[in-house]
Amino acid sequence: MTTHTHEVLVVGSGAGGAMAAYTLANEGHKVLMLEAGRNYDPKTETPMFKRNSDAPLMGAGNKDKNFGFYDATVDGGWQVPGEPYTQGSGSEWMWWRARMLGGRTNHWGRYSLRFSQHDFKGKTRDGLGADWPIDYEDLAPWYDKTEDIVGVCGTNTGLDDMPPSAEGVLMPPPKPRVPELLVAAAAKKLGIPAVPMHRAVLTRPKDDRAACFYATPCGHGCSIGAAFQTTTSLIPLAKKTGNLDVITDAMVKQVNVDERGKVTGVTYVDKNTSAEKSLTAKVVILAASACESARIMLNSKSKAHPKGVANSSGQIGRNLMDSTGAYLGALIPTLKNRPRYNEDGHTANHLFIPWWGHKQHEKGELDFPRGYHFEIGSGFGEPGAWVSGDLDGYGAPLKASVREHYGAYVGFALRGEMLPNKHSYMEIDDKVTDKWGIPVAKFHFQWAEHELKQVEHGLKTAKKILENMGAKVGELPPAEKAISRGGQIIHEVGTTRMGSSPKDSVTNQWGQTWDCNNLFVMDAGVFASNPHKNCTLTIMTLAMRNASWLSEQLNKGVI
Repeated sequence: MTTHTHEVLVVGSGAGGAMAAYTLANEGHKVLMLEAGRNYDPKTETPMFKRNSDAPLMGAGNKDKNFGFYDATVDGGWQVPGEPYTQGSGSEWMWWRARMLGGRTNHWGRYSLRFSQHDFKGKTRDGLGADWPIDYEDLAPWYDKTEDIVGVCGTNTGLDDMPPSAEGVLMPPPKPRVPELLVAAAAKKLGIPAVPMHRAVLTRPKDDRAACFYATPCGHGCSIGAAFQTTTSLIPLAKKTGNLDVITDAMVKQVNVDERGKVTGVTYVDKNTSAEKSLTAKVVILAASACESARIMLNSKSKAHPKGVANSSGQIGRNLMDSTGAYLGALIPTLKNRPRYNEDGHTANHLFIPWWGHKQHEKGELDFPRGYHFEIGSGFGEPGAWVSGDLDGYGAPLKASVREHYGAYVGFALRGEMLPNKHSYMEIDDKVTDKWGIPVAKFHFQWAEHELKQVEHGLKTAKKILENMGAKVGELPPAEKAISRGGQIIHEVGTTRMGSSPKDSVTNQWGQTWDCNNLFVMDAGVFASNPHKNCTLTIMTLAMRNASWLSEQLNKGVI
């Protein structure tokens, strides 16, 4: 064992790990962060001003760069060399891993929607899934603090699916684009609102980060810090305190315990030398992502924890959920051949359609239990390798048709809530190891009828909105074909869920494991449900709240 002067070991440098480290470092605690991926400096590595025309295949994605040639991810993806995962019979699960300092915050969509009062007590309302051991009121002040530190633009809409932020917290949103205004008018005819998306992109300068000037896609990474990522904000801010040290290329193998089962530290593999190293600390925080943290815990077996550390409930790896996903788009005749102008904005949709059906759920008017939202794709994006499938011909007539159609498409990306089911979980595959000899994760996954009915409803709704804009949509695909594959939306949660009892949950409301009072989980694994909203803002909010509580316990000498 190597004894360090650090009180707390944090595994992971993404949303949860960086926020936990930032919070604890600012409270005066010595923190050591371990990151399985390589070091990454967005100020020097980000290809902010590169254009698709400068890249192979016009910047299109490939197996090494799934989201395009200039995507910020440097060593990760759906498949990571030397780090396989396996599937159960009949299962299709896609596991995205970033493997870089800052994790997925370097390339995420930066949609930052608060969970609402509807999202925390779903089981009480409809008898399905599990309730959270907290209410919205418990998180509301922490959402304010997180939004303020991160820098979120948007407005208080007054809608029941979008709780308000405190006055002065939100930065002004960018103005809607022409296609989005058309969507808003078409949706309004159905009684459905379209409102500004809340997004972790600065529209005003903050600390040493600049305001967005709408230069290049946020997915490239952001060297000026306008588009939030922990590598330009939380990590350097925590380092400034003098209380945070970081080790990259550190693949954590297991959580270590003493003969009584108390956590003493971790063992990791130095990926540069393949040497195993062990560290000790008062507290270990796992924030490696829902499935990676669960894999570490399941691999941490001992006499005191025969099913994996802190797994007396048998719930680690269970309750695996992802957001539902589906897409429907069409050509809008009104938008053909419109005048060209700069429509970049802050990359993603300036308006979106939040869930509007809570009252319908209360009245029993819907045949599925949980909601969804629509993200809108439209506008004059940077040309790439893609050409619409409904164009034909060649030469001058084809070019004229492409120009006519440029910026005239509108698409709706559905993102919805999944309920946990007994067929969706992860375990350890005892027959397969990664290149460092660590047993890998094995996934089992199925969508249920709840999700298929939800997607069916969403496709029908999207079709009505598109038709209100004059589009010809045609026959809709069946939900079974339209729905995304498990893990494809990269919103996996629930594998170490929090609860009110150690019998059916892994942690309490503070992310503290029931079995080990000095082992915490601070990533999306603790989510008791998977609301339709993107999960990163809530990961950071919980991490700040729970790390603040942990700091109090350390100062009192309770831990």
